[in-house]
Amino acid sequence: MEKFERLTAVAAPLVRANVDTDAIIPSREMKTVSKTGLADGLFAGWRYREIGGRDPNPEFVLNRPEYAGTRILLGGENFGCGSSREHAVWALHEYGIRAVVAPSFAPIFAANCVRNGLVPARLSLEQVRALAAAVEADPASNRVAVDLVARTVTAPGTGPFTLEIDEEVSEMLLEGLDAIDLTLKHRPAIDAFLARDRRDRPWIYLAPAGPRPE
Repeated sequence: MEKFERLTAVAAPLVRANVDTDAIIPSREMKTVSKTGLADGLFAGWRYREIGGRDPNPEFVLNRPEYAGTRILLGGENFGCGSSREHAVWALHEYGIRAVVAPSFAPIFAANCVRNGLVPARLSLEQVRALAAAVEADPASNRVAVDLVARTVTAPGTGPFTLEIDEEVSEMLLEGLDAIDLTLKHRPAIDAFLARDRRDRPWIYLAPAGPRPE
């Protein structure tokens, strides 16, 4: 998994409550089971003028030229609610988004972010709005900095704000670990337990008997 330590980039404000996974990637856009080929469908219902079309809606934030190169998304409460579709995170990642800053996330969406190297950074709604106001004044110049090492989010003239993130999640993102890698960090303790258990309960480790003769 790709590591994440620090990122300073153009941030797009999409501070709406309850942005669900069907808004992030509508089901009609899910034409693949792989992690690629989904970026064009990201926010398709808002990003394009017509359902199924590709004529950009100039009013949508990601289509505005000043937000070109967006890599950070500023969201509202309960971001990523709805279905558990991992395609939503895949679409964000393929588009180039590496961090979503919001007051709260749907738990499954947040877990999917971590598994794919995106940072689900929690700030208060007031702090997110302050960042959005700073960004909107001059998106290209007023870039947002997400620093997972220092656990801060900053924009010119506002912050730093201390982001909330679970300790285990932070460890996985900083070191680029998936759940298996995280478990294997405890390999010495696991091996010690197995050796002790093999000694105390040897019958558990007996090889299974072969097929019975006819």
